[in-house]
Amino acid sequence: MNWWIIIGIVVLIGLLLVKGLPVNLIRGSGRLVMKITIGVVFLFVCNLIGASFGLYVPINLFTAGIAGVLGIPGVACLTVLHFWVI
Repeated sequence: MNWWIIIGIVVLIGLLLVKGLPVNLIRGSGRLVMKITIGVVFLFVCNLIGASFGLYVPINLFTAGIAGVLGIPGVACLTVLHFWVI
């Protein structure tokens, strides 16, 4: 490894220790995690109710992200897509 890469990493770590992480980055990632969690809850309720109808939408990062960002219309779109494809 070149010495300038090591110096750059040390300077970056020192800068982060002195200045701290940007607040917008922390706030934005917190919102993203909250939306994905809400999406997982929506999908879980959809799977719980839809089990009697044979409906199962897999819960993964992609579907949880869609359900979290779009909300109930996103869950409805995933449900329609599930019936349309399968």
